[in-house]
Amino acid sequence: MTGVPASAAGGSAGASGAQSGAKPVRAGKLGAAAVNQASLWNIANLLTMLRLVLVPGFVALMLMDGGYEPVWRAWAWAAFAVAMITDVFDGHLARTYDLVTDFGKIADPIADKAIMGAALICLSGLGDLPWWVTGVILGRELGITLMRFLVIRYGVIPASRGGKLKTLVQGTAVGMYVLALTGPLATLRFWVMAAAVVLTVVTGLDYVRQAIVLRKRGVATQVTVAEEAER
Repeated sequence: MTGVPASAAGGSAGASGAQSGAKPVRAGKLGAAAVNQASLWNIANLLTMLRLVLVPGFVALMLMDGGYEPVWRAWAWAAFAVAMITDVFDGHLARTYDLVTDFGKIADPIADKAIMGAALICLSGLGDLPWWVTGVILGRELGITLMRFLVIRYGVIPASRGGKLKTLVQGTAVGMYVLALTGPLATLRFWVMAAAVVLTVVTGLDYVRQAIVLRKRGVATQVTVAEEAER
């Protein structure tokens, strides 16, 4: 026995407990902030940020010395290739290791459209690619993105295999145009770009079809729920 009254001991313990309890609360807030900060600066987001940083660098390399110097075009292709490769890995890493953040959801599609849009506009501005091709590809990308936002309350339109194939062929075609190719390779890139345009249009129409079906189902579900609620 200690000879200390139970009430005193309890009061002392309660006081020390209150004091010690105050510190974990403060530490808990700091810990939560640290976790949030770490979640923002994860590898997936860093790759997305790298892609955003590469956009102005790519444009500068493309337009260096009038935009027709093969060496600078090769460096521009390297920047474009890195951007396209990081596009493949950042989404995979975010989903696999649960690194999905609000920043990533917003920045990832912006980075995708920015690097592709910059490449297409530069190529058309230099006269290497017809403006209508740039218009079709960018119009499809922006239109589908807007459509997804409009129907998101009814559900999410998943990325299809055709859409992934379109991205691969589109990236390959644009990359070939970025390089100063001549001869048979210049002819080949024309046909690769033609395939990219066809896939762009076909997959775009398929996404529109999916959006219409998704909206109809969503509206039907809402009507059914409303009717059941009235009963």
